[in-house]
Amino acid sequence: MDVRETNRRVIDQFRAGGEVDGMHRERLLLLTTTGRRTGETRTVPMMYHRDGERLLVVASNIGAPKHPDWYLNLAEDPRVTVEVDGRKFAAEALPLLGADYVRTWTELEKHYPFLADHAAKARQAKRVIPIVELSEED
Repeated sequence: MDVRETNRRVIDQFRAGGEVDGMHRERLLLLTTTGRRTGETRTVPMMYHRDGERLLVVASNIGAPKHPDWYLNLAEDPRVTVEVDGRKFAAEALPLLGADYVRTWTELEKHYPFLADHAAKARQAKRVIPIVELSEED
């Protein structure tokens, strides 16, 4: 499977406003970061979770030993663009820390049991999976 081609297809379908093949549209957002090496914008589709008013994304990378590129990009520059619910807005990407992280991870695992498998794989590589809040800028 060509991940880049799949992402392009999902992005096009998402922006067109129709069905997104093989995915739940209501759980998707598009996140645009600035490439840490190139300075170019990079857009990726991803699952998100609402926690009250907060929009959260999880940098699980399916439990891989390394963080996903989009996370490394926003760690370098937390200014991002979010497309969700027919809206597009500037946001700041803020990784959760401490007790907020622990509480939120516990809640996410209840909603998405597969995250426990991702976390177990990541732990083998001594990686903690980040949870990121996408906070709309004023």
